[in-house]
Amino acid sequence: MNLPSFFIAGAPKAGTDLLFYQLAQHPQIYMSPLKEPNYFADEIRPHNFHASLRPLIENDLARMRAYIDAGAPTNRFGGIVSSLGDYQRLFANARSHQAIGEGSVCYLWSKSASSRIARTIPHARIILVLMDPAERAFHQYLKSLSDETVSHSFSKHLELAFRDRSGPESEIRHFNPFLAFGKYSEQVNRYLQSFPRSQLFISLYEDSQADYDRWFGEVLSFLQVDTSFTPPDVDVPSKPHLPKGCRIPRLLSGDRVTLVDYYRADILHLQELISRDLSAWLR
Repeated sequence: MNLPSFFIAGAPKAGTDLLFYQLAQHPQIYMSPLKEPNYFADEIRPHNFHASLRPLIENDLARMRAYIDAGAPTNRFGGIVSSLGDYQRLFANARSHQAIGEGSVCYLWSKSASSRIARTIPHARIILVLMDPAERAFHQYLKSLSDETVSHSFSKHLELAFRDRSGPESEIRHFNPFLAFGKYSEQVNRYLQSFPRSQLFISLYEDSQADYDRWFGEVLSFLQVDTSFTPPDVDVPSKPHLPKGCRIPRLLSGDRVTLVDYYRADILHLQELISRDLSAWLR
């Protein structure tokens, strides 16, 4: 049975969904029809969700069971796949493709995913895209606002997220791991410890924004597929869609100062770890 040869492992809201759906159009690449199966992240399991979220998770598990049993016939966003047999069924239709991939952004945050992937697929290639953690948090908030799961201000969101840190670190709650998603240094280091550097594509979101076509070509080269493929325009289901006429909130300077102070030590550590100038993230 087929298993992935590469993973888009995060960070959340750093443009990895767009990358996933564009790579799925490449004739030499097979992408899992399920985006975010979370198979290698032991933390993304029903028992780790707060009790208030479990009814929603149970309903999703029932839909996932029907989806897997039907052979994963359509593209789907989000799910929990915990058995190897179910996971392998996501790649059953991969034939002569040169690269097979999946994308689960929690793999970067997860403490278990990097070592589990390395044990199962030691030659896997890993794509990590890191975004200014303050901006990353704000973009995740915009998505929640778009989904109407929150209606309060970003300042209030931060207040609730900082208050929520007293709960178990591994428990999935309304406001966890919202802040933890941006603590990159330990997360990246786990992959550096689990894989040779040549198997890691560690990039900044800013790299993709400076020259997307060139950056996309570097990804294709890393995956050892045809680099002449042009990234198509694709619809990304995770993109925030605020109601028409709704004024898009801006990241206020005070909120940014709060987040920069929170992430400062981690950013400085990451800067040394990946040998990149991250001073813009500290302003």
